[in-house]
Formats: sequence, structure tokens, C-alpha cells
Amino acid sequence: MTSTPVARPDEVRRYNRASLLRLLHVAGPRTRAALATELGLNRSTIKTLVDGLAESGVVEERVPRPGRGAGRPSLLVLPQPQAAVVLAINIQVEFVAIALVGLGGQILGRNSWNLHQRTRAPDDVITHVIESTTLLAADLNLRPVAAGVSLPGVVRRSDGHVHEAPNLRWTDVALGQRLTSALDVPVVVGNDAELGALAEHLRGTARGASDMVFISADIGVGGGVIAQGMPLRGAAGYVGEVGHMVVRPRGRSCYCGNEGCWETEIGEAALCRALKLPEESTRGTIVAELRDLSHDSRGWLDEFAEWLTLGLVNVVNLFGPELVVLGGLFTGLPAPVLDKIGEQVRDRSLVSRALGGVRIGTSALGNDVKLLGAAEAAFEGVLDSV
Repeated sequence: MTSTPVARPDEVRRYNRASLLRLLHVAGPRTRAALATELGLNRSTIKTLVDGLAESGVVEERVPRPGRGAGRPSLLVLPQPQAAVVLAINIQVEFVAIALVGLGGQILGRNSWNLHQRTRAPDDVITHVIESTTLLAADLNLRPVAAGVSLPGVVRRSDGHVHEAPNLRWTDVALGQRLTSALDVPVVVGNDAELGALAEHLRGTARGASDMVFISADIGVGGGVIAQGMPLRGAAGYVGEVGHMVVRPRGRSCYCGNEGCWETEIGEAALCRALKLPEESTRGTIVAELRDLSHDSRGWLDEFAEWLTLGLVNVVNLFGPELVVLGGLFTGLPAPVLDKIGEQVRDRSLVSRALGGVRIGTSALGNDVKLLGAAEAAFEGVLDSV
């Protein structure tokens, strides 16, 4: 007869403490009673945990704003942002953004700069990230305990090795190792769409959705999947290259070596062609054109919308999400166009019909979605040890 292992009391306390802290970090302030209910713990256990965290300066209790109810109000337990600070880094083709993010997801300070062809090399980007981080941390008098990095590429999750980031022209860059050595903190590197999915799941449009897909378009197209509340990462972390799903055989050549990839039909260059703009137009120009598009000109987007719909039908049939969140340039598409795409996906997807309809939404986190995703990747390894 095999005996069942029994967790030691100190292990149970650490687990409960981390669970409570994770709830406050993601969901925000809660009363002790709400914490007990949501975590399934008794009130005496919650009291012990909260008192210990308050004594350590990780949380504080505060009287909520006066309400209309009678009686003494319950104290709110709030995470203290500066109790645990991580560095978030978002490397894109045209810019880099960094931020120091505190417990609870609050951005405490940030910096960003544009990239050009001559400043896009890995050595230049890494050097600038390190220098900018040093200045930002000194200015705020904060020291990050971990870092997360988001970039558009194929990244090995175990050590942050960038196998390939074609739009950046990066190949075999030991990004995680180099930043870990320079910053002297644990560093997690992930594909930007995967981390965008994580951010939307925890803090954005997909909060509360246990099965969702995030599809984002910038210069390229990427995707991230949350399945049963957990990120789908694939072998070694290589997942999410939905932009290289072939949708148009013998179509336009793609840098990946195939022809007719989804990215060639719905990426930034394709959107420029649909809007009758030069393919090298800036993102600001594209967004402005979408915003000012007249009712009569929306027909320009018909073919673009059809390719976007076709790919989304494939994605929904493959992953069976309850929600698809569109990010990046897709958030600028006119509402009637997005509504029609949603209707078409629901009608043409076998899985959507079986589920009773899949919702199509847009990102609620704007340009910060991938930065916040990088922060949450860093916090994954922090909350158990705060």
C-alpha cells in the first residue's frame, strides 16, 4: 500500500501566502472576508497571513471610502507596489520600451526610444536597455528583483535564447543570458504575442476567460493562446507563429520561405496596400488613415477583412477559445468592419457553432499590452518568494 505524501505546515503556509499575494496582485484590493471566500480559507488563517504580510510591508490595510451602508466598514487589504518591483522590456522593430512595474501591476516609471536600422543590432539594443534601466532605477530609487522581455521572435523559454526574430534581423541571440548577467536578476524572455495573451488574460479584455486567443498585427502577425487558464507554450516554448499559417497557396512570398502566409495578407504591409498607402508608411500614418476612413471608403478593407476572417476561422477551429482578442493595428479597424468579421467567424467556424458562438474583442491595454505581459512573466517567479 502506497502512502500519500502529506505537506508540512510550513509548505502549506508558503502556498497559502503565495496564493493570497497572487490574488491581490492580479485582482486588486480585497477585504479579509473576500479573501477567505475566494481562497477557500478560514478567517483565522487569512488573519495570520495578512498580519504577516503587513508586518513585512508587502500589504497594508486601509478603510475604504465612505459608503452608504451602516456599521463599521471592512478594511481593504492592498498590495504595496514597491514591495516587489520587476523590470518589463518590450523590444519591437521600431522602438523599445522599458518600465518598472510594482506589485499589483502598477507602472512606477518608464522610458522608451525609437529604433532605426543602425540601432537595431542586438549589441546596441542590449547596451541601451542596460543603460536606460540603470538610469530609471536610480531616478526612482528602486531595484527590480526580476525582469521580463517581450519581442517578436521565436524564443526558447528555458534560457531566453532568441532563435530567430526576422523583422529585427536577429538570429541566435543569447538575450536571456546576456541580460541576466548584466542586470544580475532572473530574466524571462518570451514571444510578444504570447506575453500579450498573458496580459489580456490577467488584466485586459480576456480577464475571466479560461480559454482565449490573442492575435496581434504590427509589422508581422503573432498569436498567443491561453488554454484552461494557462499559457500554451509548446515544445521549448516555441509556439504562436500563427502568422505563418499558409492561407493562400502560391500567394506572396514570405521571409519564412513559404508563400501565402497569413502575415502576407493581414500584416502591416497588407493593411497599407488595402488603405492605398505606401508599404513603408509609419504606424501613426496607418492609424490616422483608419481613424479618418469614410463610410464610402470602408470597402477598401473588404479583401483584407476576408483574409483576417479566414485565418480566424482556422484559429477558432483549432483552439476552440471562448474569446479571441485582437491587438496591435487590428484595434484601429472600424467597428462595423470588426462586427462583420465577428459575425462571419461565428457563422463559418464549426467549433464556434458548437460552442454557441465565439466572442471577438479588441485589446483593452493598448500599447502597453506586451509591456505588461513581460512584467507578468517576470512576476511568475517572484510572487512565491516575496
